[in-house]
Amino acid sequence: MTMAIELNNFKIGDNKLTILAGPCAIESQSILDETASELKEICQKLDINYVFKSSFDKANRSSITSFRGPGMEKGLEMLAEIKAKYDLPIVTDIHTPDQAEPVSKVADILQIPAFLCRQTDLLVSAGKTGKIVNIKKGQFLAPQQMKTLVKKVEDSGNNKIMLTDRGTSFGYNNLVVDFRSIPIMKEFGYPVVFDATHSVQMPGSNGDSTGGDRSFVPMLAKAAMATGADVLFFEIHPNPDKALCDGPNMLYLKDAEKVFSICKEIFELVRK
Repeated sequence: MTMAIELNNFKIGDNKLTILAGPCAIESQSILDETASELKEICQKLDINYVFKSSFDKANRSSITSFRGPGMEKGLEMLAEIKAKYDLPIVTDIHTPDQAEPVSKVADILQIPAFLCRQTDLLVSAGKTGKIVNIKKGQFLAPQQMKTLVKKVEDSGNNKIMLTDRGTSFGYNNLVVDFRSIPIMKEFGYPVVFDATHSVQMPGSNGDSTGGDRSFVPMLAKAAMATGADVLFFEIHPNPDKALCDGPNMLYLKDAEKVFSICKEIFELVRK
């Protein structure tokens, strides 16, 4: 039985689809505004719970010269503006234990990046804020191994936990999704998220940057709904081909409504 988590005026993991979506990294206030306003309108129209996502720092980029974002101080100011202007909850990544408390002042969900998911101090610090903690399953972990990471957050006194699958490393420069991960992680009793856009990454395939193929995003998202995921995660941009981070994987903003609508239909069908 999945324990629903209350957030603002809705519940994550209940009988209503929740979507976390927005640009990979914060590039400009105008891109944040355009994406947040349109996605909020789409989700209201489709009766979907919506949480805005963007990162103030992408600390695990392929190259030292890759764009990372505006940094924590400026990035949190920009996210706070989106939160206030559009009355939206916020999810964003943290990378070090000392970021947990200041980021929790703005973010409603603290996201633990996949490569950092086993970092005990990071998980405990996030848990102690009392905010929802979304742990992304490392590409190197089996879903069963997430149970010990859940315990680290629980032991901090926090049981507002979400678990995200984002594909598993398979050979070089590729990720493969094993949809057994979703029901396996749901056995831990917390909402399970499927990250449809990072799952199509081809890490390091472009040499000094990560490649990917966004054409597979809709079918993976639909499959995740069919296997019982509670939440979908998408990185979405008005023009992904011009994006400064993860462009090949992100959905075009203009395509979001169609993908969301089909996923909602499958989500509701499964729960009947």
